[in-house]
This record gives sequence, C-alpha cells and structure tokens, in this order.
Amino acid sequence: MRSDITFTSHGVRCAAWHVRATSDGLARKGRRPCVVIGHGFGGTRDTALLDFAEGFADAGIDSLVFDYRGFGASDGTPRQAVSYRRQRQDYHAAVDAARRLRSVDPDRIALWGTSYSGGHVLAVAAVDPRVAAVVSLVPAPDGAAAVWQIARCAGPVAPLKLIGHGLRDVLQTLTGGSPHQIPLAAQPGSLAVLAAPGALEGYEAIGGPTWRNEVCARTSLEVAFNRPVTHAPKITCPTLVQIGSEDRVAPPHAARRAARRAGGPTTVLEYPVDHFDVYLGPWQQKALADEVDFLVGALA
Repeated sequence: MRSDITFTSHGVRCAAWHVRATSDGLARKGRRPCVVIGHGFGGTRDTALLDFAEGFADAGIDSLVFDYRGFGASDGTPRQAVSYRRQRQDYHAAVDAARRLRSVDPDRIALWGTSYSGGHVLAVAAVDPRVAAVVSLVPAPDGAAAVWQIARCAGPVAPLKLIGHGLRDVLQTLTGGSPHQIPLAAQPGSLAVLAAPGALEGYEAIGGPTWRNEVCARTSLEVAFNRPVTHAPKITCPTLVQIGSEDRVAPPHAARRAARRAGGPTTVLEYPVDHFDVYLGPWQQKALADEVDFLVGALA
C-alpha cells in the first residue's frame, strides 16, 4: 500500500510516498525496517523507483520514496537545480521523516541511492551512525572521475562548454534573470550534462510524468567537487555496492574505489551492463533480488 506524505527540508515541503510492507515478517514490536529512496541526477520519485520499493514491500520492508527540493512534486525554487549539498540535506530530512513514521523501526533505517544519489547515500551514512545499511546502485561517487568520463565520451571541450553555460546561469540569476537551463541528457555530440551513448534513451525509457529533461546549468560548476568517495571510510554499517562493468555514465573504477574505502562490511556485486540497464527488465529484477537478499540479512 502506498500513501502520500510530506516532510520539511530546510523550510521547504518535500513530497514522498510511504510504501508499506505487505507482511510483518521482519517486524519487531509492530515496527518494520524502512528504506529511504532518492533518485539520481535530475530524477524524480516517479522515475523507475516504485518497482524497487514494491520489491522491498514484498520482503517485509517499508520504503520512503521522495522528491528533492525543486523536483517533481516537492516545493522549492529554482526548479531543476541539482545541488549535491542540498540533496544530501534532503536525504537527512527524509531519514528523519522515516524515523517518525509510526509503523517504522527508527533503528532499522537503510539508505538506497542510484547514480548521483548512489554517492549521496555514502556521504549521508558516513555522518549518521544510526543508519543500518546502505545500497548504492551503479553509483557515481567521485565527481572528478565523472567529469573525466564526460571529457572522454564527448571530447575535452565538452566540460568547458558546460562550465560556460554554468557561469551564464549564475550571472543571469545574480542580475535578476531566469535560470539558464540546459538538457540533462542528449545524443552524443549535443549540449547536455549527459551526452553519453544511450543516456537520452535511458532517461526517456524510465522517465515518469514529472520528470523533465532539463537542469539549471550551474550544476556543471560543482559536479567535480562532489566526492563522496572521501567520506566512505567513515561508514560503519553494512554496504552493498552494485556496479555495471560496462557503465558509460558512472565510471566503474570510481565505484570500485569507493567500495574498497568503505569502513564497514561491504559487498560488491558487478553486472555486465550499462548504466540504465538496471532500471528495467531482467537486470532490474536481478539487481532488486540481490538488494532484497542483502537488506533482509542486514535489517532482520
């Protein structure tokens, strides 16, 4: 069963779904474990996340699936502004909201992130010792490696063009203008944050009703500074890192390095897939099954 709830992050209303478990097999004193789920770069809660939450529900685990400030059904301006600092703050607020749910055991909260948020969950868990487990699916834990990936796929000029558009966005905002937005994903050779082969088709295949193929260009100025890999040694809880060995969006070597640096017990699983293959079809089912096995063991 799914219900709409809201919580506040730094004074802004965030929208979420509470997906309740279909059984009480993992309940303790009437309270169940819960996974807090947020999307990756420019994603929304209606973009391929419910399949994971419903899989957890069948295993006896609740989920809280939320939209970041400025995205989807959440409030906040400017719209479509990706900020890793703000999104980490939203994760912390979502965890606090999950702990307040009457049916949820506040000491059995897990974090689930993918792509950009696969890095967020590492940083959040590193500073919240109460987090019981972490799932990081095809993560992007090192912004510097991600920028290098952009240059490798789209040419060395591509990051410079993105920085130019980012500076334009900042200047327009400072002078009272509207934010300057650019495509989130596009065909190779086009202007976009992600112009890797298959990125546009991948987003379009999973994009929900509230997903928009645009982001404020200013995000290009901070991507390289988002390095949750540096927080990994401070993680103490069990962590599952799921890597696509053929990933052309999130560099696999960066995910492997983050997993090696994680301070708690860490499970690494690799799949012979590209980035978007884990959201639909048989590889989504495989990734989900592995996540369920891990979470049941960590949260039981």
